[in-house]
Amino acid sequence: SWHPLAFTKVCARQMQALEKNYKAFENLGTVPAGLSVDTVPSKHAWARAIGVKKLRMLSDFWPHGAVARKYGIFRREGFSERANILVDEKGRVVWAKVYLIKELPDLGEVLRVASGA
Repeated sequence: SWHPLAFTKVCARQMQALEKNYKAFENLGTVPAGLSVDTVPSKHAWARAIGVKKLRMLSDFWPHGAVARKYGIFRREGFSERANILVDEKGRVVWAKVYLIKELPDLGEVLRVASGA
């Protein structure tokens, strides 16, 4: 689950929702993660501050936004779109959705897609 920047309100709610639903994702054989262009130390400090313990917090800091660019979600402002991307075991994108920057993603939708429903 891509979020624009750490230490922002909607991004915090997005990561907390993933943390809250971690077991549901795990039960579907998926590994949820929170990704952004923030540095690793920043992501770790932010995760502690918002109570995220299980969720993998990944950094696309250097080369800056390289992974976000590959997915076509890097913005000219220097951060990623808010997006959910499901990738299979072979690294293929099986589903993706980009949201408005201020929009909180519907994890129910992501869980339905991940379950094949």
